[in-house]
Amino acid sequence: MPGPRSVAVLLVSHDGARWLPAVVDGIRSQTVPVDRVVAIDTGSKDESAELVEQAFGAVRRVGGGTSYPEAVRLGLEALGAAGEDGPEWVWLLHDDSNPDPTCLEALLAAADEDPGADVLGPKLREWPSLRRLLELGVTISGTGRRETGLERGEYDQGQHDEVRTVLAVNTAGMLVRRSVLEALGGFDPHLPMFGNDLDLGWRAAQAGHRTLIVPQAVVFHAEAAHRGIRRTPLTGRHTHYQERRAALWTLLANAPGRTLPFQVVRLALGTVLRVLGFLLVRSVGQALDELAALVSVYSHPGELRAARRSRGAGRVAEHEEVRRLLAPWWLPYRHGLDFLGDLLSAATDQAADVAERRRAAQAEADPSSFAARRVAVDDEDALGEDTGLVARFFTNPVALLLTVFLLVALVAVREAFGHVSGGGLSPAPDSAGDWWDLHLATWHPLGVGTAVPAPAYVLPLALLATLLLGSAGAAVSAVLVLAVPVGLWGAWRLLRVVGRLVSPQGAPRWLILWGAATYALVPAVSGAWGDGRLGLVVAGALLPWLVHAALGFADPDADRRWRAAWRVGLLLALVSAFAPVAWLLAVAVSLVVVATATLVVRSAVRDRSVWGPPATAIGVVPVLLAPWWIPAILERAAEGLVLDAGRLPGLTATGLDLLTGRFHDLGAPAWVGLVLPVLAALALVPRATRIPVLVCWVVALVTAVFTVVLSAVTLDLAAVSVPAATGLPLMVVQGVLVVAATLGGQGLVMAARRDGWPGLLRGTAAVLAAAAALVPLVGLGWFAAGGHDELTTEAEGGIPAYMVQSSETGPEHGILVIRGDVATGLDYVVRRGDGVTIGEDEVLALTPEDEDLTRVVRTLVSRPTGGEVAELAGFGIEYVVLPSPADPEVAGTLDATAGLVQASAENRSTRAWQVEQALDPDAVDGPRSWLRVVLLVVQGVAIVVVLVLCAPTTDRRRQS
Repeated sequence: MPGPRSVAVLLVSHDGARWLPAVVDGIRSQTVPVDRVVAIDTGSKDESAELVEQAFGAVRRVGGGTSYPEAVRLGLEALGAAGEDGPEWVWLLHDDSNPDPTCLEALLAAADEDPGADVLGPKLREWPSLRRLLELGVTISGTGRRETGLERGEYDQGQHDEVRTVLAVNTAGMLVRRSVLEALGGFDPHLPMFGNDLDLGWRAAQAGHRTLIVPQAVVFHAEAAHRGIRRTPLTGRHTHYQERRAALWTLLANAPGRTLPFQVVRLALGTVLRVLGFLLVRSVGQALDELAALVSVYSHPGELRAARRSRGAGRVAEHEEVRRLLAPWWLPYRHGLDFLGDLLSAATDQAADVAERRRAAQAEADPSSFAARRVAVDDEDALGEDTGLVARFFTNPVALLLTVFLLVALVAVREAFGHVSGGGLSPAPDSAGDWWDLHLATWHPLGVGTAVPAPAYVLPLALLATLLLGSAGAAVSAVLVLAVPVGLWGAWRLLRVVGRLVSPQGAPRWLILWGAATYALVPAVSGAWGDGRLGLVVAGALLPWLVHAALGFADPDADRRWRAAWRVGLLLALVSAFAPVAWLLAVAVSLVVVATATLVVRSAVRDRSVWGPPATAIGVVPVLLAPWWIPAILERAAEGLVLDAGRLPGLTATGLDLLTGRFHDLGAPAWVGLVLPVLAALALVPRATRIPVLVCWVVALVTAVFTVVLSAVTLDLAAVSVPAATGLPLMVVQGVLVVAATLGGQGLVMAARRDGWPGLLRGTAAVLAAAAALVPLVGLGWFAAGGHDELTTEAEGGIPAYMVQSSETGPEHGILVIRGDVATGLDYVVRRGDGVTIGEDEVLALTPEDEDLTRVVRTLVSRPTGGEVAELAGFGIEYVVLPSPADPEVAGTLDATAGLVQASAENRSTRAWQVEQALDPDAVDGPRSWLRVVLLVVQGVAIVVVLVLCAPTTDRRRQS
């Protein structure tokens, strides 16, 4: 009969031939020999089973799908067959865990010193490095994180060599009393690969057993399954799924009942955050594994209840005794702060490295200029400096001018603060929820009801309003206020990069400031801002960012070119949502570029990574905007695809408008606008920058031709005939001219540095500089002086307040507003709710005319027969209003119509009547469409996918 210290090794192997020879030697070299070795091989495809069989005799071979708990159960059955002669201790080893020769001796010595210990574990060190610590006992946090208490990459220097009680020890080297392991039912079969140690340790603690970590015992562990070095049928490529599922199961199966509801909610919300985090770093597989693990555990509540009942039956210790072995509650929050700190540190280090590389390149190109630039304040050089910032700021003219520009621009947009409308801008709705309803709904209770989809820009406005605490008015104000700063920032980044493509030194900062300020004012001085053309304002602010992203197509790295494709596609979709012709213009420019590239570099076009990214950027836009494009075509509202956002008619640009950057007489003085094309034409003179300037003029020419073609299109809508929108091409041409003029100035500076400044050249440069300075100065002065007077708060349009209040009680309480007179013609609109707001105006404008209602109105104002009033009630119209000045002939006809009762009006010259008939509560109800739901789902998934693909590529290697 074996002594009280008899030990049997239970070795489980699976495709571990590369480690097993060392593991076998480790077992054989133990200073305290083992009594028996039981080996279980789970379907190894290599020679693992043969190696173990040669070393220890018989090996039980089972299928590859056998889980670790099942393999241990089979080993215990083999040991139990000996009856009372079976060993007291079971030593669990993996095929990738190599014990130090004194490991078992140290474990047994600790068991002798502490007879109350039932589970003991060794110190785990990394194999093959042998010095790096992996674990000295393990616990679990409230979020399911496996906590070892070690720093990442910490080396073993004896700093943790005290024997202590822990929640659990790794199964690689775990020494456990056989009777305890059998009493606990072995390992949980719901944890096939990972998490067995934590679950067993938690159950053991609840049953009154103690677990010790014995640092004097050492096992070297390769962690082959955790690191993905080998795959098993139980994990495949989804190791993270198994690990996360094990963590969720362990927490929910062992948590006390009073904290279970909180734990369920916390883990669900935590999973959502983790999924978003993985998506942000482009770890799509791990994000899906996170979600799949949550669904797997939460979709089987019956199994969880059974597991909790079995654990409750064997519980002896109070939870307070177990809780001290768990990770502190605040530990996940500390990890979160550490993560944020790491991100900030990484971003700072990366920015500093980029700045240092740029300075080195500039120093190599022109050492003297580099030394001079070191004295000035630079946005990159100043990164990380914490002394002299104020002094440097006040001694840098570029920084001071930039600050003054932004302050004056802030004063200039004072009209945008608060709820604004006027010109082409309809009032904002009451809240973000109205925009969400408009975006998600298939049928809109507007006019007589319509299925014309909400314009694409409603979604970004709804998102922005939601971020601003649900205020739609604040979202509109934010767009108008931030348009100039965002455009300035984007143009600065673009001009800086373009300048460095020409010369490593880049353009002088004062020149970049001129170009950025000139372009940032284009939406304002053109008249688009003052007329409330929200679409053109947003598109103008985003165009530099779009072009900056498109420069990534020229990157030599194919991966960066593909990432640029997704960024361009996302930005192009956003610009096209506000100015749909942007997509058509992008297609035209792309075709010209591809055709030119085919003629110049034929071999490059055959490379899919060259033409594929631009094509992908163009192709992703219809997918992202599918909930608008497809229903618009199906509902005979395709005209919206070539109209800008806002009220009709929109702003159009002629040939002269394109050059001056003004919409007719709306903007700043046109003579100032002529300076920029002159400067862009003179930019062709310097040789150093002639080719990129010529490219700018080619783009301008393509845009001009595109505008001519587009201006020939006339769109016949229900209420009015309008030309196609040509506002965006004006923004594009002005942006191209700014880039050309800036490059020309850079070429002039390069020539002066190379050849000196002759007297004639100095005089010419002074004249050009003075003329160039007039463009942003006059534009900013005109903008700040209030040259825009269309953007104001509008009145209600002569409709009595009590009618407006009634219409807000339900969509069936409509108001029929008839304007005009018999001599010149009449037109009508149906107002519902709080009036026409942003987004709704476009839906109504694109809705085809309702011929039945037109017939009723025509008969009502000419020769009513008496049945028209009942039809009005059927259309959900409660009031009929003739705003001031009301046509007496029409008013007399309506006075004599049976079923219409005169209603009071605030203005004497305004006439109003109320419909006596009962209103149809379902008057403006319409059908629902599953197509809308499908398109919205496709759009949501596409947005997430594109955002993920836009993120930088990461190399996420597993670390302990």
